[in-house]
Amino acid sequence: MPEVSNEYKLNQCASDGISSVKFGPNTSQFLLVSSWDETVRLYDIEANVMRTKYNHTHAVLDCCFYDQTHTYSAGLDHTLKTFDINTNTESVVGTHEAPVKCVEYCPDVNVIVTGSWDQTVKLWDPRTPCNAGSFSQPDKVYTMAVSGDRLIVGTAGRKVLVWDLRNMGYVQQRRDSSLKYQTRCIRSFPSKQGYVLSSIEGRVAVEYLDPSPEVQKKKYAFKCHRLKVNGIENIYPVNAIAFHNLHNTFATGGSDGFVNIWDGFNKKRLCQFHRYPTTISSLAFSKDGSVLAIASSYMFEEGEQDHPEDAIYIRRVTDQETKPK
Repeated sequence: MPEVSNEYKLNQCASDGISSVKFGPNTSQFLLVSSWDETVRLYDIEANVMRTKYNHTHAVLDCCFYDQTHTYSAGLDHTLKTFDINTNTESVVGTHEAPVKCVEYCPDVNVIVTGSWDQTVKLWDPRTPCNAGSFSQPDKVYTMAVSGDRLIVGTAGRKVLVWDLRNMGYVQQRRDSSLKYQTRCIRSFPSKQGYVLSSIEGRVAVEYLDPSPEVQKKKYAFKCHRLKVNGIENIYPVNAIAFHNLHNTFATGGSDGFVNIWDGFNKKRLCQFHRYPTTISSLAFSKDGSVLAIASSYMFEEGEQDHPEDAIYIRRVTDQETKPK
């Protein structure tokens, strides 16, 4: 892969697949990484060192910051853990009945949210920390996004549910994905107008939360992460989406090893980076949008085979790449 001056690889990377990369709440300095090697690692990306790590008993599928000194993580051990970075101590917060696929923090409601293959979403009060309710979903939870005080949940069977985290007594909206194939990732616009959903079949949908017909008219979907080889089109899953907080633009990462940046409102691709060694499994912009963390990590789409080592690239991005033209 070419050496790029505005990009570098993190040291002390996980020894197995990278499931999630997340930046700290107010910083471009600290990055949290969960992995199939059963670890959660905290990096100081400016010094390019791993600050600390802690373990689960099985693969970790997702992680998030609660504040600058506390993190949450969960995965195949069915267990939600919290970690105090200052004291280097961890504790078990609670469990699901099956692997936990998603862990998100909602600052507006001050609640940690987990989504599991046990077909529930659970809320956790980070002050105690303790369970604050369990809510049935129509199928296994594959992806979740927080949008203000709302939670958007994508499940198996192409279902999308919009919940109000302040009143979980009923589902605000039930939708079917407008894409024909399995949902892989959902992320919400920082402007809170809607969300972007990707599928395993090289497509992305831009959706709006307002159910009124005039707003719903604006929704659309487009093809991406497809490569023609010898006249045959190869179609790749779109595994990762990350929003730029200031510009409302978003990056997508696919199993083709490419990262694209899109202007969803103007239906334009702003740029494409060089090809990475393998599948893009996760993406995260720092809060100020100056840095994009890119996990290049084979997701065993084609089974057990030799593959490039798992790596995280830290790329400094410019307005030219991320700002609507």
